[in-house]
Formats: sequence, C-alpha cells, structure tokens
Amino acid sequence: MTTAMATQRKGQGEGKPKAAKAAKTAALAKADKSSAVTVAAPNFRVGLFRIRGTSPYVQCKFSEKAKEDMKKKQEEGSTAKRGGKRQAKDFKACYEAAIHRSTEGWCGIPASAFRNAMISACRTVGYQMTRAKLAVFIEADGFDPDGTGLVKITKGQPKQHEAIGRNTTGVCDIRVRAMWEPGWEAEIRVKFDADLLRIEDITNLLMRVGMQVGVGEGRHDSRASNGLGWGCFDLVQNGSV
Repeated sequence: MTTAMATQRKGQGEGKPKAAKAAKTAALAKADKSSAVTVAAPNFRVGLFRIRGTSPYVQCKFSEKAKEDMKKKQEEGSTAKRGGKRQAKDFKACYEAAIHRSTEGWCGIPASAFRNAMISACRTVGYQMTRAKLAVFIEADGFDPDGTGLVKITKGQPKQHEAIGRNTTGVCDIRVRAMWEPGWEAEIRVKFDADLLRIEDITNLLMRVGMQVGVGEGRHDSRASNGLGWGCFDLVQNGSV
C-alpha cells in the first residue's frame, strides 16, 4: 500500500467519528427543543367550609412554662440538679396554657392541623400525599403569640379536662387539656390548586378528615395511639369558591 493511500484511508476513518458525534449533538438539541416544558401560572382558589364537631375537640398546646423549664435545664447543662424537689402542679395554669389563643384573644385550632389531616386523608383515595403537600393549604384567621396560624372556633367554650396518660418512661401522669364539647364549630378557608383538584375533591377530602382522621388530641389518626374518637366533625356548609 502506498503512503498516499494510507493517508487517504486514515483521513476517512477520522471523519466518521466526527460526523457521528455531530449527528448525535444535532439529535439531542432537537430532542431538547421538542421536550421543552411550559410552566403555567398558578391557578389557586379558596373554598369556604363550615364544620360542626360530632365528638369532643381536645387540644394541648406546648406551654410557655414548659419551654422555659426546658430552656433553663439546657442552659444549666451539667450543673442541673437531678432528683431535686418536684414543684407543685398548678392544674388550672396547665389548662390555661393548653389553649391556643390568638393575639386578639379568641380560641382557635392550628391551621396546620387541618392541612396535615387533609394530606393524611389522601391515603384513603390513593392520591399522592407529596402532591397534596403542594396543592392544599389552610388560610389562618389569626395567629397566636408564637406565630402559629389559627382557625377561629366560632361556637363553643373550652372546659378543663383531666385524663390519665403515660409518659415516655412508662410512668402514669395526669394530663390536663382543654376540651370543647360536641357541637363546636369553625369556618375553614381551604386554598387549593385548581389545576390539580376540584372544589368537589376538596369537599370530599374534608369530609373524610371529619370521619376518618380527626384533628387535635385523641384523633383517629394519632401517631402515638389508635385514638379516642375525638376531633371528628361534619360539614354543615359545603365549599363555595
């Protein structure tokens, strides 16, 4: 084989990979262009619902005193005394501290309780909970001093409730909470992505929350137990946008 022929074949061999690479690049560019995503503007709506409790609603806010005691022990560090004198328990103060009150003075239910319950109820209908986290929100009527968004309780008054419970150590304790008798009412404003869910879907989902999930202490969907049947409700006014 002459030197000229070898040089010619070598040049042809080098050209093939370059041509294939160029063709692949062009194909990828065409695919990227054809698969471009169009992001639509948010399409959110707000549904108004009125609910009435069919069982007691019980709440137990983490009190400021408990926070201060915890903070004090952490600040003391290794100097904190163990087995020291136990302070007398003020049951009335514990009851008052268990109530979520807005900065305006009215009692409310944490808005997150309804949102979390609706997300949890998605499991009963096979809807992705991760998608529901991006599609369902609860608008707060106000806030308590620590910034917790609240849904106002429009009907019903709390009373002191005492029950026996077990601490994480297994030791029995008297739990003091605030309880609203069945018949308590609230109005909920549910903000939802109308491109993912309809107002009928939100209505049915909230109905399932009232029957199958519940809100507050002792609810059916309690993480620590099987619940006590508390925090259930019916819709007395379906959602209106």
